[in-house]
Amino acid sequence: MATETVKRDAGGASSLRRVLLDNGALSALIVLVVAMSLLSGDFLTTQNLLNVGVQAAVTAILAFGVTFVIVSAGIDLSVGSVAALSATVLAWTATSQGMPVWLAVVFAVAAGLACGLVNGLLVSYGKLPPFIATLAMLSVARGLSLVISQGSPIPFPDSVSHLGDTVGGRLPVPVIVMIVMGLVTAVVLGRTFIGRSMYAIGGNEEAARLSGLRVKRQKLVIYALSGLFAAVAGIVLASRLVSAQPQAAQGYELDAIAAVVIGGASLAGGVGKASGTLIGALILAVLRNGLNLLSVSAFWQQVVIGVVIALAVLLDTLRRKAGATPGASSGAPGVGLKGPRAVKYAVAAVVVAAVIGAVSFFNSGSSGTSTKVGMSLSTLNNPFFVQMKEGAQAEAEKAGVDLTVTDAQNDASQQSNQLQNFTGEGVQSIIVNPVDSDAAGPAVRGANKADIPVVAADRGVNKAETATLVASDNVAGGKLAAKSLAEKLGGKGEVVVLQGTPGTSASRERGQGFAEGIKAYPGIKVVAKQPADFDRTKGLDVMTNLLQSHKGVDGVFAENDEMALGAVKALGDKAGKSVPVVGFDGTPDGLKAVEAGTLYASVAQQPGELGKIAVRNAVRAGQGKDVKEMVKVPVKVVTAKNVKNFS
Repeated sequence: MATETVKRDAGGASSLRRVLLDNGALSALIVLVVAMSLLSGDFLTTQNLLNVGVQAAVTAILAFGVTFVIVSAGIDLSVGSVAALSATVLAWTATSQGMPVWLAVVFAVAAGLACGLVNGLLVSYGKLPPFIATLAMLSVARGLSLVISQGSPIPFPDSVSHLGDTVGGRLPVPVIVMIVMGLVTAVVLGRTFIGRSMYAIGGNEEAARLSGLRVKRQKLVIYALSGLFAAVAGIVLASRLVSAQPQAAQGYELDAIAAVVIGGASLAGGVGKASGTLIGALILAVLRNGLNLLSVSAFWQQVVIGVVIALAVLLDTLRRKAGATPGASSGAPGVGLKGPRAVKYAVAAVVVAAVIGAVSFFNSGSSGTSTKVGMSLSTLNNPFFVQMKEGAQAEAEKAGVDLTVTDAQNDASQQSNQLQNFTGEGVQSIIVNPVDSDAAGPAVRGANKADIPVVAADRGVNKAETATLVASDNVAGGKLAAKSLAEKLGGKGEVVVLQGTPGTSASRERGQGFAEGIKAYPGIKVVAKQPADFDRTKGLDVMTNLLQSHKGVDGVFAENDEMALGAVKALGDKAGKSVPVVGFDGTPDGLKAVEAGTLYASVAQQPGELGKIAVRNAVRAGQGKDVKEMVKVPVKVVTAKNVKNFS
């Protein structure tokens, strides 16, 4: 009897060993979870694990759809844009058009299916490479989303926003949807004719065609399924943010593809499974969540995740060279760590080493101080917010505060994840510079429930409680810019407006202020408005293009200094002489241009001071002290006359 028990135990251990060996992604996930648990006491809590599930949900649902495409040796780069389009269609039809919610959902799903079918038609009958066809759809779907929404977020109907809530106050609905879509994917791949067709087409398309399989028709179905899953992901994402963001899910297609490959699928086709894709999505979510909790720099987080993705693709290449069959349990007894199995262990070890190494060398986290503050900035790819971060860090160091700064990269969903992580970590207070005021609401309400005070910086948060708002008045700044430009032009002339990223609060408010201010000067005519995404290079390109159709332009207003400097470059010798350019933010480069005379003026917001004041108020709020409901940081027009007064 004892001998049989020993044999059973040995058999169980052998089975577990085979499972782990044949599923390198699962092994890596387990090791990552253990490592994060040891490195952060906040990681292995029920609430944080639920946060990981919620944060993985959208990527996983997108990745399930992409799995069908990759298994059939294709690629789909459009799923992020299709998700945004489907969410926008749902919000627009349910609000602006007054349709019943169920019918709006049907239209949203139909939009995703239509995009997928167009991809399939272009690939199957148009003979376009999948990369090109889906890249085109990426642009088309994103453009349609912006057209329908006019570049502004559309609030979600309450009946749909419940998809972002929980069941029984505990289990998040996005996690349930993720599990359901995962089961559907597993059934389609393993139990249906179309699933078997995917593997056949991915393994050898010509052989599949010669065996009688209607390859073109099957590809139509495959890409339609990818579009359908993208639509579901878009609805789930928008429900979390209680609004449809036209710029939502940017770059999510890359995360989806990465999740599929990390999960063991081959980019060459013929290999892949639903469970592997789910594990891949969880690995990405665990990495982001854990690195947030460990206060690893936002910049180094991107490096670590990039290394993991590169290693996953390297593993895929080595597996194919070694003739491995990932996901298939050979069960052969007595097989040692040779060939592809050794590769799996080696790659898993390197992944863990990369994570732990990044944490060890670049961890700027807990310093043992009594006050811990989390700060989520909308982006660090902009000098204004870099200055805000530097001001906040200087004040935190001066006050002995442990400040963790994260970069949302202008992604409202990613910012929501970061705020959830701060809440789960139990910081004393949170500072948020919202990507979008509506989208930040649900995550801030979560902090409200946890009795964690939240300070809004530069932009307010809608439908949630904040201890205070520390901000410059963007609308007032826009009015000052209009007055400054109009007076320089003598009240007459044609001007061009370079807008920021569509849908962002800063762009809307600055544009609104300028439009209101310019009404006082009927001799001024705005002849063109074009977005340049707060980016200097795009500002250069857009201004160059506008000058082709508006050669007689007399002035330019750009909603930030980066775009203004791009416009200055496009104008050449005209800038500061015959064509005055007014920017916004008062960044160091902008002030240098004002001093040099190429930029006529900039509306300075003093972002460093804004960051300092935000930290001071966050500390006071975390200590239970009273803070003002709103703290205004003055804006000023900087010209060559007073530029020396600004640092």
